[in-house]
Amino acid sequence: MSALQTPPEDPLIASVRLRGVRRARWLRDGEDSVARRLAQIGVLGWITVIPMLTGIFAGRWLDRTYHSGIFWTAPLLMLGAGLGCWSAWRWIKGT
Repeated sequence: MSALQTPPEDPLIASVRLRGVRRARWLRDGEDSVARRLAQIGVLGWITVIPMLTGIFAGRWLDRTYHSGIFWTAPLLMLGAGLGCWSAWRWIKGT
């Protein structure tokens, strides 16, 4: 290891530091209001539903255009569900 490199931080120490930062923020700011929690639930719902609806509408249009039954609707619905869940997960994680 060269003098310019710093050793990697222990995951346990990083976790303890993060917990301390979160606790200090909680002590400073307090608990979120009920209205804020309900707003977060609403945002999560829309983040999940919008990609699914987009997949359904695009799939129905493709199916009508190519007369293919539900060949496009079902996979695009599943793709939208996956994208919506992934987006919701990223929003919850804060990245």
